[in-house]
Parts: sequence; structure tokens; C-alpha cells
Amino acid sequence: MAEEIGKENKLVKSTAVSAMMIMMSMVISRILGFVRDMIISNQFGQSYYTDAYNAAFSIPDFIYMILVGGAFSAAFVPTFSSYIAKGKEDEAWKIASITLNAVCVGLLVLLGAAFVFTPQLLGLIVKNFDAVTMDLAITLTRIMLLQVVFMALAGICSGILQSYKIFGPTAYGGVVYNLGIIVIGGFFSGIVEKYFPGYGIAAFSIGVVVGAFGNFLIQAVSLKSVGIHYTPSFDVRNPGFSKMLGLMVPVLIGLSANELSLFVNQYLASGLSEGLLSAWKMASRFMQLPISIFAISIAMTLFPVLTREAATNRIDDFRKDYSNGLQTIFFICIPCSVLLAVLGEPFIRLLFETGKFTAENTENTAFALVLFSFGIFAQGGIHLSSRAFYAFQDTRTPVLMAVLGIIVNIILSILLIGPLQHGGLALAYSIGGIVNLFLLMWALRRRLGHVNIRSILKSSLQTLFASGIMGIAAWLIAWACEALFGIEGKGAQAVQLFSAGILSVIVFMLVAKLMKMPEADTVFRMMKRRFHRG
Repeated sequence: MAEEIGKENKLVKSTAVSAMMIMMSMVISRILGFVRDMIISNQFGQSYYTDAYNAAFSIPDFIYMILVGGAFSAAFVPTFSSYIAKGKEDEAWKIASITLNAVCVGLLVLLGAAFVFTPQLLGLIVKNFDAVTMDLAITLTRIMLLQVVFMALAGICSGILQSYKIFGPTAYGGVVYNLGIIVIGGFFSGIVEKYFPGYGIAAFSIGVVVGAFGNFLIQAVSLKSVGIHYTPSFDVRNPGFSKMLGLMVPVLIGLSANELSLFVNQYLASGLSEGLLSAWKMASRFMQLPISIFAISIAMTLFPVLTREAATNRIDDFRKDYSNGLQTIFFICIPCSVLLAVLGEPFIRLLFETGKFTAENTENTAFALVLFSFGIFAQGGIHLSSRAFYAFQDTRTPVLMAVLGIIVNIILSILLIGPLQHGGLALAYSIGGIVNLFLLMWALRRRLGHVNIRSILKSSLQTLFASGIMGIAAWLIAWACEALFGIEGKGAQAVQLFSAGILSVIVFMLVAKLMKMPEADTVFRMMKRRFHRG
């Protein structure tokens, strides 16, 4: 018994270490992403250049998501891992080889068709692009199609490595990807513009390809540590491969619906004034920051725990861990939402308002960010709630709920874009996410009987109250700094942002501590340990 508990503790610690490594890599990758965006914004502002650049990701990203994106990771890793766990390593590698060969054939067909029909495909997902913007978007799209090859191969390698519990290369890949864009785009955009006027931003598209290749190279080299057993087989009737396809189908449907939603939003945004598509895209990246760094890491950490509890029918423990995880996600995401809403404009002004990035660009981006911020808690909760169903080997329910949320998103996008412009798309996305989360929690409650909803609601209301006090403090401090020092110059802007941000977070933690929130105690204990270690 003691030996089993020891093994369990080691597994939990190993999972937590892996999640922390991924979290730190995400932080570094996001910082580099900000640097990348700052360089692009400084050189091109929010203009037809950036509208074309953002639109150019649509077709390559869609092809990648269809072949190797979330559906692949949800199906390949469990299938490959199950064969490894049973000692059938040769069969596992045969499945990996069949998958690799099938993906390569699919890529050849889809990328060839996408290259030939790029103008027609872009015409379906953007509107009101003038001839110059559309020509640039077509060129950038065709360059970026090559990245799909490297991202797909990297995805397969990463899936194999994760099955062997090797997470480092996956964690570092995003850092290398952003470095490729920064180095190639930053150094060569001026040269490209000199020899090909109007196409300077193409250097960043080339950087996307170089970064994707660097990401793949890291994964491929790391495969040597587990051994490579490639078989030139196309046996699509292989039982393991068939099982993997069966798991992929529901997730693939959900991803396709999500991509359709993104296409609709991009189509609507491309019909707005120049630069608003870029403002919407930039605001969405800011919105993803707390989700990708904190919520996904927490969900990944809890997933193996929930899976073991579901497999052993420890439903009470499952409910407790799910509700505690959701409360922790809300405890982080709700105050992050308030800070982004209140301090979004000072944040964007400090980092991006220079060169061709104007005060108007700052205001446009901040407006969308305020409306995106309403749904951050929901997007974070979706990651954990979906995995709760995956723990029961149920991929259909999360997909169904996601599709319903996407339908709400699309309908509201069409209704709200008129009065709110690009902000309407942001608000529609937030409401769609909230609907998705509530549907997932409702379905999970039906499966489990209850999900400690009273505890979740109490913690959420306390977090919301503390966040409200924090938001008021942040606004007052930012106003006082602007009145005392103004906002001209990066020094004054930095004083305003960091003073308001740091002091308001202290206010939040103190209020949470006074309310005796368990989540606050956890954070204080972590800080105390780090302090003593230092």
C-alpha cells in the first residue's frame, strides 16, 4: 500500500514538474510573441499590410488543424501510449509510421490544391480587400503553406515524445518558432521592401516557415533518445490506426466548426475599416495570455489525475479535484480579465504605440480587449471541463457543446458587428464561450450527479468581489499616475502600468485573504516557499 502511494506521489510530482516546464516555456514564448508583434506594429502599424498578414494564416492553420491539430493530439497520444504500456512497441511504431505516411499524402493533396486555388479560397473568408491587399494576402498565404509541412511533422514527433513522457522539446518548440519569426522578419523586412516594394512584411511570413522548421528539427532530433522504427506502410486497416481515426472524428468535427467560426469572424472583420481586423487579432492574442499560461497548465496537470479517478470509479475524488481545479482557474482568470479590461490601454500603449502604431490603433485594440475579457474565465474553464469528459473516454459531448457555443458565437457576431464593429466580434466570442462552459458543466453534472456547484459558485463570487475591488484600485492608481506624470514618454507609461498593476494585485490578494479563500492561502504558501528558497 505504501509503495502504491509512493508511486502515486511520484507521478503527481512528475506531472506537476512537466506542467511547470510547459508553463515557463509558454511564458517565454508569449514574451517573444509580444516582441514579434511589437516589431511588426512598429514597422507597419495596423494597416493593409497587417490585415493581409493576419488573413494569410487562415488557410495554412485550417489545413494543419484538420490533419494534425487538436484532433490528432487527442487521438494519437492515447493510442500510441496504450501500445507502449502493453509492451507492443513495434506495433506502436507501425501505427506511427502509417499515420506519418497518411498525413504526408494528405498534405501533398491539400497543399497543392490550396496553392493553386489560394485566390478563390481567400475570397471566401475575406471581403472588401482591395486589389493591393488581396494580392499581398495571396502571396503571404502561399509562402506560409510551407510551414504546414514542418508543423505537421513536428506534431507527430511531439505526440511520440509525449507518449514516452518527454515534454521538453514540445515546450521549447514555441520559443524557437517565435525566434525564427523575430530574427528573419526583423532583420530582412527592410531588405525585402527595398527590392520588392510593398512586400516587406513577407519577410515575417518567411520567418514563420523558418520558425516552423526549427520547431520540427528540435522534435526530430529528440526522437533519437527513444529510437526510431519507421515502416513504409499504408495499412489504413490496421486496428490501432482505425481506433485512432474513430477517436479523431468527433474532435475533428468540433475543430472544423471552430475554424468555420473563425472564418466567419474574419470575413466580417475584413469588411470593416482598415486595421480593425488587425486590432481584433491582436486583442484576441492578449486575451489568450492568461488562458495559455495558467488555465491550460492547470488542466494538463489535473488531466492524468482525473483519468485515473475515472478509471477506478473514484467519483467523489473526481468531483473534488474537478471543482478545486475550476475554482483555481477562475481565481486566476477573473482578476486577469479585470486587469486586461482596466489596464489594457496603458499596456498596449507602453508596448506598441511607437513608429507606425498610432494612438488610434491603441484605442481600437483596447476596445476589443475589454469585450474579449468578459469570456476569459469561460475559455479557461472549457479546457478543464473538456478534459473531464476525455477522462471518461467521451469525446462526443465536449464537441456537441462546443458546436452549440460556436453557433451562438456566429449568430451574435452577425448581430453585433454593426453597432460594435470589431468589438462585436469580441463580445460574441466571449458569450459563445460562456454558453459552451455552462453547457459542459450542466452535462458533467448529469453524468456525475453533482459537481460541487455551491463551492464553485461561492468561490467565483468571492473572486469576482475581490477582482472588483482590485479593478477600482487599478483605475484610481492609473488615473493618479496620469494626473501626476502624464502619459508622454515610455518612462511615464511604465510608471502608470506597473504601479497600477502591482499595487492592485496586492489589493486583490489581501481582500481574498481577508475572505479566507483557500486559493489565496495556496498562493501565499507558494510565495513563502519561494522566498525561503531564495
